[in-house]
Amino acid sequence: MIDSSETTKILEKLEQLEDENLAVELLQEFNSATKEMGQLILNKDESLSHDKWKELCDKAKKRVDDVVRRIQEL
Repeated sequence: MIDSSETTKILEKLEQLEDENLAVELLQEFNSATKEMGQLILNKDESLSHDKWKELCDKAKKRVDDVVRRIQEL
């Protein structure tokens, strides 16, 4: 999970980008990935088995980590 200080750093990095289109694209991707991960953590879908839930959580975390890494490398 990403804490608020990490989120602040990510947003500051995006605000400083000269390429506004890239910043918007990455922010949308970041928001989408963290939303997906948050929904899985809350586990509102009771039809998921624990193993399937864990698999989806791992994929969502990897997606968030990938987006964060891309932003930090800019």
